[in-house]
Amino acid sequence: MSDTTVPVLREARRWRIDWVDAGPFIALIALVLIGFLINPDFLSLTNITNVVTRSAFIAIIAVGATFVISSGGLDLSVGSMAAFVTGIMIMAMNHLAPSMGHGAILAGMALVLCAGALCGLFNGLIVTIGRIDPFIATLGTMGIFRALITFLADGGTIPLARDLRDTFRPAYFGTVLGVPIPILVSAAVALAGAFVLYRTKYGRRCAAVGANEDVARFSGISVARIRTIAFVIQGACVAIAAICYVPRLGAATPTTGLLWELQVITSVVIGGTALGGGKGHIWGTIAGAVILEMIANLMVLSDFISEYLVAAVQGVIIIIAMLIQRFSR
Repeated sequence: MSDTTVPVLREARRWRIDWVDAGPFIALIALVLIGFLINPDFLSLTNITNVVTRSAFIAIIAVGATFVISSGGLDLSVGSMAAFVTGIMIMAMNHLAPSMGHGAILAGMALVLCAGALCGLFNGLIVTIGRIDPFIATLGTMGIFRALITFLADGGTIPLARDLRDTFRPAYFGTVLGVPIPILVSAAVALAGAFVLYRTKYGRRCAAVGANEDVARFSGISVARIRTIAFVIQGACVAIAAICYVPRLGAATPTTGLLWELQVITSVVIGGTALGGGKGHIWGTIAGAVILEMIANLMVLSDFISEYLVAAVQGVIIIIAMLIQRFSR
């Protein structure tokens, strides 16, 4: 190969479009156009803001899932974990409020971050030290977390104390320069996640472990440590989502976070992250979360399909995304 051929090939690769990477953003633009054609109110600032705000919870959790999946793992427990840590946070705030006043909110937020990270660590150690398949391990913890929140709520509801609700309310309903706080939080989480995944040694090792575990191990990478940290990141992201979620409803119930794991995995996969590991796309994941919420919004606005079939549509989307990934290799 001549010396002039190599730069030409590099230039061609630079401008070649990776349709898997570009797919989520193309789909997002197409959905916006379809939504406008179906109902012009779809593009109203109020509706778009509402859609993006509602997608923030899933987007935050999905950033953590991008680390787990790109490292070759899977976490089915995120929905149950969200319900469990939400219940713990509310109980802690209610318990501390008489002695700490509104300072109980900050204490509860710190506690839920620790609880989320510990839940993630628990999942990670089962997978890495216990050498149990992530699917089975997190299937088990999914049941554990859901049972614990049901036990703590005694089958009912754990409400946030009324005198704390007004103080905590801005975490979901507040804005900064007109932008809802959940959107700002999800953007901050995505920026931090993108920096870690794309710019740090840990991010590169995370993808290397997911691409080929044996090669990574022979290269001196601690596979167990990388995967355990990925699960801890996942737990921390679940806790951050819980902090934004509580002011919305002001309570935790045994059904909180139900089917969130399906939405999270779907967001990650349609965002371009390989379900088998080795490749992660933080911004694609964010686009995937917005796409899911946008589709649900379109179903409500158009009356084409019952909103009760949203989970079925999400199931179809994840199958199509997997087929696209398979045939694009």
